[in-house]
Amino acid sequence: MMRIALGVEYDGSGFRGWQLQGKGVRTVQGCLEQALSRVAGESVATVCAGRTDAGVHAAAQVVHFDTAAERSPRSWILGSNSNLPADIGVLWACPAAPTFHARFAALARRYRYLILNRPYRSALRHRRVAWYRPPLEVERMAAAAMCLLGEHDFTSFRAQGCQAKSPVRTLYTLTVQRRQDLILIDVEANAFLHHMVRNIVGVLLAVGAGERPVNWVQEVLAARNRALGGVTAPAAGLYLVAVRYPEEFGLPAAPALSLPLTGDEREAG
Repeated sequence: MMRIALGVEYDGSGFRGWQLQGKGVRTVQGCLEQALSRVAGESVATVCAGRTDAGVHAAAQVVHFDTAAERSPRSWILGSNSNLPADIGVLWACPAAPTFHARFAALARRYRYLILNRPYRSALRHRRVAWYRPPLEVERMAAAAMCLLGEHDFTSFRAQGCQAKSPVRTLYTLTVQRRQDLILIDVEANAFLHHMVRNIVGVLLAVGAGERPVNWVQEVLAARNRALGGVTAPAAGLYLVAVRYPEEFGLPAAPALSLPLTGDEREAG
């Protein structure tokens, strides 16, 4: 058996999340495994770096699978893409060491959350950004974000149904910046709890809108009580943009962020 690693991107708006579910439920894993199985000529089971929820997107999901089929990286890429729907694409493929594991070998994962901050909605970015009408003060949001850096118990920022054994996670970066009418929130951590990024964004939105003081974020963190936190931000704004592994595995780097992830584009009209 050979282990193959893949880089995958997808628009999550048409899926019920990454993970396989019941018959007739459209998931990223289901579509990808079906395509890979056709290329391999045998059943293929995949493991991903981070299981995204319904409506969440990925620019750089990493996947591995084991197979007895001998195919070139080019064949895995082209063959998979020819059998995938338009909202999923394989970016790269390469043989991986038997010790490589897409989930457990990851050192860090990075997400980007996009907020369209203007009074009127966007037709072009529909289901690809979160729309927030009231003006947001990015400086206040950035100051509040600093309270969450480092290793903490993030119970206040995990979904009630989260199945992680420990709520302790380490945030390496958490930045907030504005580019025209988009607000970009970038966060990197060793791992994330269920809904953790979206719950962090929900708290920062309350601070940015002036509904809560900057130090409220610290109070929410210390309380270790999800009921005291903010709303869970919509899935549409969330993107998995990079997964970091030890260099010894020799995997390709995450692709440069493309539109609309950079926030550099301008909409016509």
